[in-house]
Amino acid sequence: MNASEFRRRGKEMVDYVANYLEGIESRLVYPDVEPGYLRPLIPSSAPEEPETYEDIIGDIERIIMPGVTHWNSPYFFAYFPTANSYPSMLADMLCGAISCIGFSWAASPACTELETVMLDWLGKMLRLPDAFLAGNAGMGGGVIQGSASEATLVALLAARTKVIRRLQAASPELTQAAIMEKLVAYASDQAHSSVERAGLIGGVRMKLIPSDSNFAMRASALREALERDKAAGLIPFFVVATLGTTNCCSFDSLLEVGPICNQEEMWLHIDAAYAGSAFICPEFRHLLDGVEFADSFNFNPHKWLLVNFDCSAMW
Repeated sequence: MNASEFRRRGKEMVDYVANYLEGIESRLVYPDVEPGYLRPLIPSSAPEEPETYEDIIGDIERIIMPGVTHWNSPYFFAYFPTANSYPSMLADMLCGAISCIGFSWAASPACTELETVMLDWLGKMLRLPDAFLAGNAGMGGGVIQGSASEATLVALLAARTKVIRRLQAASPELTQAAIMEKLVAYASDQAHSSVERAGLIGGVRMKLIPSDSNFAMRASALREALERDKAAGLIPFFVVATLGTTNCCSFDSLLEVGPICNQEEMWLHIDAAYAGSAFICPEFRHLLDGVEFADSFNFNPHKWLLVNFDCSAMW
């Protein structure tokens, strides 16, 4: 495909996408197919001769669309709202064309700096404490992760490294293995399953704190678990507080849990994946009160802010 054909096919694709979205209400939201439906419909190995563009588009409608769960449909009431928009799709096209790999400043200065500035913009919209922002010479600064699950794991691994270094500085004879076998992390019993998974991947105990009648983690329950575990010789080091749980959109009490984490030198990570976008609204910002106690914070613009997946903002 040369530039001339790309121009023509690109315009056709924009029309196809626009027609798809404008007519999405007529499509079955959840596919009426069985597992394994796709394999018999396509060749078992890659073709050696090219197919026409028209045939490929035909296969999309004939083979792919019948197996798509249409998250953009107004009749889709599962999971969370998909954050699609025409400007977001246009931006995706441009990103695909530039195709930069932003693993360092030199690899793409604009990519590196734009991410930092945009995360500052977003942090200011949420009224995050200045410590979370990069500014002109700040120690903070946000970074885009693929998902809140990744952000929780990154936070846990950072917290694990921090506590190991702190304990080894005080007692050089302690090995990393000796410390890790005693580490314990905490989250509400309403926390997303990815929190437990982070504990499994990070090789540490993860204990779930019973929530109250409003499905929130409270200071008294956390304190009880801490005292019990410290008496058993364990080392509490990490707490995940959820703002907007997946099950019922409940909120852990940051103003209660935060001071305990600071007193006990435990890393506090806030998972606001689902509800975090709402904190932009002044009438909901109070739900984020206590964020100043946190070591890390994450929410997903790709849920409410009309940004294509994946865009999970972490500070």
